[in-house]
Amino acid sequence: MRVVIVTESFPPEVNGVAHSVLRTAEHLVRRGHQPLVVTPTPARGAECPPQTFGAGADAAELPVVRIPSVPLPGYPQVRIALPSRQLAAAVAGHRPDLVHLASPFVLGARGMQVAARLGVPAVAVYQTDLAGYAHAYRAGRGLGEAAAWRRIRTVHRAAARTLAPSTPAAQDLTAHGVPRVQLWPRGVDSARFHPRHRDEALHRALAPGGEVLVGYVGRLAPEKRVDLLAAASALPGVRVVVIGDGPSAPGLKASMPGAVFLGRRTGEELARCFATLDMFVHTGPLETFCQTIQEAMASGVPVIGPAAGGPLDLVGHHRTGLLVPPRDGAAVARAVAALAADPGLRAAYGRAGRAEVTARTWEAVGDMLLRHYEEVLAEHRGAVSVDGAAPRSVAVGPEAVGVGPEAVGVAESATVSEELPV
Repeated sequence: MRVVIVTESFPPEVNGVAHSVLRTAEHLVRRGHQPLVVTPTPARGAECPPQTFGAGADAAELPVVRIPSVPLPGYPQVRIALPSRQLAAAVAGHRPDLVHLASPFVLGARGMQVAARLGVPAVAVYQTDLAGYAHAYRAGRGLGEAAAWRRIRTVHRAAARTLAPSTPAAQDLTAHGVPRVQLWPRGVDSARFHPRHRDEALHRALAPGGEVLVGYVGRLAPEKRVDLLAAASALPGVRVVVIGDGPSAPGLKASMPGAVFLGRRTGEELARCFATLDMFVHTGPLETFCQTIQEAMASGVPVIGPAAGGPLDLVGHHRTGLLVPPRDGAAVARAVAALAADPGLRAAYGRAGRAEVTARTWEAVGDMLLRHYEEVLAEHRGAVSVDGAAPRSVAVGPEAVGVGPEAVGVAESATVSEELPV
């Protein structure tokens, strides 16, 4: 199978979309398929080593086409692809059987247009709550929450299938008029994220007074609401450890002077940090999945998460961790205090969490995706044989990138016309 993956983010960027796309491409290669990744260029100076899967004679290099991009104003870690003929040329040149759109919004909308013009079915993977981001950032220039949902709806309606990472995300999409929604979760590497990586020397260095280590891992940005850890960081006998970077870092350091900020960590170092925590807290209320919760569970660490979005599918309340009301710092502090006072409960939650995620391998999740692909291709072949023609194309309007604050940075005029039948 020949597949073009059009993604808004890809390594060397570090985020959920980039990681899941890399894992998807890796699985396709290992299963004998031929993927091509199309993505915005990273920040100037960022190293883009070739992605090679396998070893020796079986090694295969993943082809990647990078489209010129600009940084999102106020949030340079996020890149916005500029209009370019490279996308259409790359897709057409690969002769795909199917186009995979990862978190489509700007580049993905153009990818949808190209796929439709070529008569190739597209699978759209919903990964980012852009409407929630628009609300969180109070985005200007007319692009608010309702407009973001219009954008999401028009892009995803043109897809042969939309894949949602969690039950709440699927319900949200359906409620907002997105058709043909099915579930596709995310895998976790339970060998890389493992309790055996716990490092007592690191624990002593981070908590020299024997404090309970409470960790957050992820982007430091307004929508993540890491500020909700402030009350927990003031608890006696607790040391908050923040791993990640982003535009909110200066304010968070000022509001939590007792916390330890380690910056970004990756690879084995990140796995060691996860396993060394005594509990993991995720504070963001806008997660469509929340991969870091799975990574903490695989590491044998009890978790606290908001009772909203993806964490509802992941956290077994009073079994693998605790769910708290979203956007409630006092509730986060109470949950942290309860677990900090009960090491036996922490250990029980950690064991239960580890047991729950070990079967959620990227291989199993990748095979699930391939089944979605096969079903879409079968449906497409049936539609073409009955109608005698491929689906009509989707028109994309002028694509301005002058944006409001940090989250959703596309002018509303950059829309996909709703010409296709629902």
